[in-house]
Amino acid sequence: MSTPAITPVFVRLKLSLLRNGLRQSGGRKAAYITSAVCALLFAALQLIGLIALRGHAHAESVVVLAVAVLGLGWAVMPLFFPSGDETLDPTRLVMLPLRPRPLVRALLTASLVGIGPLFTLCLLVGSVVAVARGGAAFAVGAVAVVLALLVCVAFARAVAVANVRLLTSRKGRDLAVLSGLVIAIGAQIVNFGAQRLGASGLGELDPAAEVLRWVPPASAIGAVHAVSEGSYGLAVGQLALTAGALVALLAFWSRHLTRLMTSPDGSTLPSAESAARERSSTGLGRLLPSPRAESPGGAPSRTGTVMERSLRYVWRDPKTKAAWVTSLAIGLIVPVFNAWQGTGSVYFACFAAGMLGILMYNQFGQDTSAFWMVAMTISSTRDAYVELRARAYALLLITLPYATLVTVLTAAVLGDWRRLPEALGLSFALLGAMLATGAWTSARFPYSIPQEGYKNVAPGQTGLAWISIFGGMMAAALLCAPVIALTIWLNVSADGDDWRWLLLPVGTAYGAVLAAAGLKLAAPRTARRLPEILAAVSKG
Repeated sequence: MSTPAITPVFVRLKLSLLRNGLRQSGGRKAAYITSAVCALLFAALQLIGLIALRGHAHAESVVVLAVAVLGLGWAVMPLFFPSGDETLDPTRLVMLPLRPRPLVRALLTASLVGIGPLFTLCLLVGSVVAVARGGAAFAVGAVAVVLALLVCVAFARAVAVANVRLLTSRKGRDLAVLSGLVIAIGAQIVNFGAQRLGASGLGELDPAAEVLRWVPPASAIGAVHAVSEGSYGLAVGQLALTAGALVALLAFWSRHLTRLMTSPDGSTLPSAESAARERSSTGLGRLLPSPRAESPGGAPSRTGTVMERSLRYVWRDPKTKAAWVTSLAIGLIVPVFNAWQGTGSVYFACFAAGMLGILMYNQFGQDTSAFWMVAMTISSTRDAYVELRARAYALLLITLPYATLVTVLTAAVLGDWRRLPEALGLSFALLGAMLATGAWTSARFPYSIPQEGYKNVAPGQTGLAWISIFGGMMAAALLCAPVIALTIWLNVSADGDDWRWLLLPVGTAYGAVLAAAGLKLAAPRTARRLPEILAAVSKG
């Protein structure tokens, strides 16, 4: 009796998953349709642009680099978006009597269903049209498109199956927080590269393309160009390299799939030693103020405990970690990259303090429903003040050295050391103002942060989030107006150069006074509104 083919079953399964996912809610259906239309529109415009590139002297360099970047995107996609495709998790098929080779074939075919493969197909077809000249080149191009597409999909599947134990765990899903960092860095690199190309022309891409034309899947497009140039031996070698990469990826995928479906999962069983280390106090905790130290009023100090709790949130909570990683990355990239391009200013370093200052807003929202345990320990205005102050201390523990480092790096890249003191003073004043407004808005406009999914605001609380963040930022900018005015006056004054250094102590002192005043004003409101805060942050 012959075994029925499972490939059509898996294709129907993929279509069913897509269809049933859209049935869950109207919002999800609208988001999917919108993203699909945008992706297909971009793919169509990209296809037209690549076709228009046909005949250009550097067309081959452009398409080779584009396909190489596309292949890299397919490789890292499972790491950053592990929940984007339910079929990326083969552990759901462990209990089924399926052999590895038919399973690989079925999963590979099912992976060709979706917006991503269609977008990839459009880019590959446009790349072939851009470099192919003659019937032989187009014939090789048809083979190259199929090979390159299969390499991209197999690459994603191989990476996913090799890391599936990690990606389906809680800690593995935390890898998605790096997507903000990669997007931020990638955007700045693309911006920098576009400016360089605009000044020097597409010839700047030729050295990189000479190397990448031998790296699959870009080597398949390189083969099309080689046939157009009459280098048939070179084309055979590049096609063979692409086919060899596909075979190697399929073998790697099959081997790891067999191991995954026949071996027990011990990735989530910590050793006794690691568990003991987890229970013990961290080295950072020993450096913070002791929770057993007595305060002048005789009550036990909570500063060290709150600081350690806040820092543990930064390290362990996925949403808090994502916010910190993104803020740290963008706060460094924007001033330093602009300075590197020669278009920035040392004052751009204030962006670092601003990005991290935003993290003071909605302090209680990151606790979600666990805030009730914090609320139980706040019985007076002083308790609320110490709680807010300790959270501000935890943020300053990272932000102060970070803002200083970014400012020094920006000044070093620009070679503008004279303005370093005033830039630091402005950064510290801005940070103090954002700590003050952040503490007040945390008590006045709290909102919940959902723990699941990619949303950062619970439904129905978007208005609160906008008022809290953007209203607080505008208030912080107004509070910094005296220091900004003093900076402008010293820069336009004839004798201002001799007194610019005063902006560092003035800005630092002004920021400290603002932060202390903001915490004092926010503490009584926090103590009075504990039930309302608890209800707001527990909504999601």
